[in-house]
Amino acid sequence: MMFDLPDSRTLYQALLDRDAAFEGRAYVGVTSTGIFCRLTCPARKPKFENCRFHATPGDCIEAGFRACKRCKPLAAAAGDDPMVQDLLARLEARPAYRWGEGDLVRLGLDASTVRRAFKRHFGMTFLEMARQRRLREGFTALKAGEPVIAAQLDAGFESASAFRAAFAKLVGIAPGAFRKDALLLADWIDTPLGAMIAISCAHQLHLLEFADRKALPREVAKLQKAQPGGLGFGRPAPTEQIAGELRRFFAGEGADFRTPLALHGTGFEREVWRYLLTIPAGETRSYSQVAQELGRATATRAVARANGANQLALVVPCHRVLAADGSLTGYGGGLWRKQRLIEIETGYRQRISA
Repeated sequence: MMFDLPDSRTLYQALLDRDAAFEGRAYVGVTSTGIFCRLTCPARKPKFENCRFHATPGDCIEAGFRACKRCKPLAAAAGDDPMVQDLLARLEARPAYRWGEGDLVRLGLDASTVRRAFKRHFGMTFLEMARQRRLREGFTALKAGEPVIAAQLDAGFESASAFRAAFAKLVGIAPGAFRKDALLLADWIDTPLGAMIAISCAHQLHLLEFADRKALPREVAKLQKAQPGGLGFGRPAPTEQIAGELRRFFAGEGADFRTPLALHGTGFEREVWRYLLTIPAGETRSYSQVAQELGRATATRAVARANGANQLALVVPCHRVLAADGSLTGYGGGLWRKQRLIEIETGYRQRISA
């Protein structure tokens, strides 16, 4: 499913031309509508600044976009697989239904077969697709200022406690605990490697993590302890800035991040993170090299722990630190993302040095 996307301008021109060469290889999410489409979609073309390009339908769904009913990108990606087509139709008919493996069994399907088929076609499982859609709808409702009960219903949860539990599992805080007068505001940012959650105050970015990172709830709790004042929904200037910088990064247009950062950690952790910020994009270091260059040659394990405690993924580039033998280790966002980030930055460095 992995495909190195061209830059956003090239993909936008392909969208305008309805270029069939990108069929099944790239999709566009439109921020003004919340819809994602095939590049051959006959619908009216969006403005460039409203387009977010992704390699798979799963990436689009993880970023919070819904499938276009006109060009039907999910159906196209499913090809002629009748099992997948049937499940997509059922999900479309009941988008708020809480699907489980038992439902698949009752339909006479083998859960592992369904899992493999959806992974192959969309880069995510059927149950992940259904859950992402429901939770994102609930998040959107809360951000719009709707009460928890409305967000719960939008997300398809009949039980308020079940919605609170699912939401708390995702971000580490129950939806009713979000405050309108909060100093820290949370929002979603879609990227080609999956949705990220950004938390900023009016002046600095405090947290940036992939939404599926298991440690996210713990990190949010740690942030709230370090920065009292509550947590709410919104997109202050630092979040808007980092969203733009991430778009440029993934489009291969630049690897410099200038968003003001708040580094919450011990003195040693902050020392490690500041060093990471000096590693040029396209270069890597080993944990022992970092320790030596900090003048702490025996602190390799402490450097690794500081790397793991980083709450500003990608921006504070802990992905640029490898094991002594050059192998990938220790990345909370998943080793596949670490590999992809290194590949992106290596390609970027090669282009600017050519």
